[in-house]
Amino acid sequence: MAKLVVITREGDESVYEAEDGLSVMEVIRDNGVDELLALCGGCCSCATCHVIIDPAFASLLPEMSDDENELLDSSDHRTEGSRLSCQVIMKDDLDGMIVTIAPED
Repeated sequence: MAKLVVITREGDESVYEAEDGLSVMEVIRDNGVDELLALCGGCCSCATCHVIIDPAFASLLPEMSDDENELLDSSDHRTEGSRLSCQVIMKDDLDGMIVTIAPED
């Protein structure tokens, strides 16, 4: 089982077990991190699960969809590493991936 490192907006770091096939959003939500709102529940229809992916892992992720790209365009805090955590699916080769919860828009 892969480990996911989550950094909160205040800079607190936690490590969670991430079951293969779960989205990053599900791992964060299921571990009680309240600042990741994920209002749409993972349907890729809002941007409240915005995270910044550590650059070392960016090349391991599939390209983002047009829908994800458009939603991220609505954020004032978009960076090169921005992704919607509901669209990033955990797998073994993402073990140790670091994500930072983006500032709230």
